[in-house]
Amino acid sequence: MKPVTCYLSVLKSESGCRAIIGYMATEFKTIVVASESSGMRLDKFVVVNCPGYSRTYLQKLIEEGSIKVNGCSAKPRLKLETGNRVDITIPPTSPGTLSPEAIPLRIVYEDNDLLVVDKPPGMTTHPSPGQTEHTLINAILSYYPRLAELGDTLRPGIVHRLDKDTSGIIIIAKNTRAQLHLINQFKERIVKKVYLTLVKGHLTPEEGTIEAPVGRHPGDRTKMAVVSYGRPARSTYKVVKYINGYTFLEVRPETGRTHQIRVHFSAIGYPVVGDAVYGEKSLYLKRQFLHAHRLKFKLPSTGEMIELKSELPEDLKQALDNIKRNAME
Repeated sequence: MKPVTCYLSVLKSESGCRAIIGYMATEFKTIVVASESSGMRLDKFVVVNCPGYSRTYLQKLIEEGSIKVNGCSAKPRLKLETGNRVDITIPPTSPGTLSPEAIPLRIVYEDNDLLVVDKPPGMTTHPSPGQTEHTLINAILSYYPRLAELGDTLRPGIVHRLDKDTSGIIIIAKNTRAQLHLINQFKERIVKKVYLTLVKGHLTPEEGTIEAPVGRHPGDRTKMAVVSYGRPARSTYKVVKYINGYTFLEVRPETGRTHQIRVHFSAIGYPVVGDAVYGEKSLYLKRQFLHAHRLKFKLPSTGEMIELKSELPEDLKQALDNIKRNAME
């Protein structure tokens, strides 16, 4: 298998400091506006620099005076200038109680230790500060209320996650023993994952490996990037077929970095179709073409290795059909 290896140089980032004590503690952040952010609205600037919080929640903090510009309260629409100092105080989030929501679930497998769910696109895996509703965990709490007994305030049963707009197979542990067992399998790379994706361009060779470290983007904290200070990341791929200037692939991420597949293929010049963050929007679909197709792991109860599968969802099938149709016209 011929490897494809890429590394990118480190870029300068805006200065800032962060003090966090525990997941629920107050977060303090001071950012000096760099020239490339001059003219940006305050609310947009804060959203970009505070990943993990919703726009609505951050706008509320601005209006309450928890986010200041040069020491003064400001309106969300204020346009920033180079050298402005933005002081951000995000108060601790009250643990509260997650609300069960009767959202339909497609359960692929279930036993006394775990649930395996086929997650639809557009659904966030677990709640976070500023977003505590309409997530996969809210749906599972309705189906299996005892999940709340695990004790994790916002992420009970979570052993891995899928991006909001990525569909497919995901495991949720039902008890602490199973959760630790599964987390260790991911850590030891016992779990084998296969994704289906469509990238823009004619990717060669037909089989290969992308090995490049992935870390937080130095200039945009909402994004990841191939950076020299990133954590090691490795993705192997195999071309399924070429379709009218696109390549349909099976990808096996051997590590589990955030946005790994999207970042890796963008870095070598073949961005995932529909990925507006690392590539561009697509006329064929409203989200990135990325689906968690197969998952192989050991059952915590018996140690038996099982493999589960989720077929390509309808929106991605339709995108492939439309591309093929355009090729014939």
